[in-house]
Amino acid sequence: MDVGGELRARAPGGILSWSAEEASARELGLPHREIEGAALRAGLRLERYARNFRTVDQAGQLALHEARVAVVGAGGLGGHVIEELARLGVGTLVLVDSDRFDASNLNRQILCTLATRGRPTAEVAAERVALVNPATEVLPRCLRLDADNCDEILSGAGAVADALDSISSRLVLEAACARLGLPLAHAGIAGWYVQASTVLPGEATLARLYAGAATDRGIETELGNPAFTPAVAAGIQVAEILKILLGRPPALAGSLFHLDLDRLEALRLPLA
Repeated sequence: MDVGGELRARAPGGILSWSAEEASARELGLPHREIEGAALRAGLRLERYARNFRTVDQAGQLALHEARVAVVGAGGLGGHVIEELARLGVGTLVLVDSDRFDASNLNRQILCTLATRGRPTAEVAAERVALVNPATEVLPRCLRLDADNCDEILSGAGAVADALDSISSRLVLEAACARLGLPLAHAGIAGWYVQASTVLPGEATLARLYAGAATDRGIETELGNPAFTPAVAAGIQVAEILKILLGRPPALAGSLFHLDLDRLEALRLPLA
């Protein structure tokens, strides 16, 4: 079957509407992932990504569709990262988290609702993605990333998002990304403050940043995490991941970005 040809006939002006995509999936007996891949390879634009265009061109949208990103941590920070990557059209998301939602997560975690309390965060994230973008394949891993499983979990990814909340886990993740040659988008949040950096393979940014840390948790244990801070931090991470997937240099490679949302002041420090 010439799926691309079938879709062209259903796409006046070269744009496949969402209703036409749904009808095509149903009538051709194909999942949305295959429909969208065939449409993009046939040079068609998809209505559901229409507002991506001019930021992401046709070739870039296909690159996103074919990309695989691992998000390690599906809580306050990771939930926003997952949502944004799915809406952009990233084709495969590996979601890693061993936690379950509880009432203390309701203030900031976009995936936590009264109905999802007590449920595994990675499973809830997978269900959310299915509602947002059925063309995104989700591989939920309800476990804690460690030195024994990290290489297998991260293998095949084009980029990794660090949405963890412990220093030791972040260092394990950074070391695994270095071994596998994967770029890592890091962010940390606490109170009014955001820090972010993109770690290219071999840079060991986090190992230097957290060298000599007295505890395994950051200052968020003292300052808390309100609703807005993880949303801002996640946007920075996703912007960096988008550039990586499109073959552009990430802006925060080799530097640490600090944002004070109280004073709305930003500082970017070179890490060379």
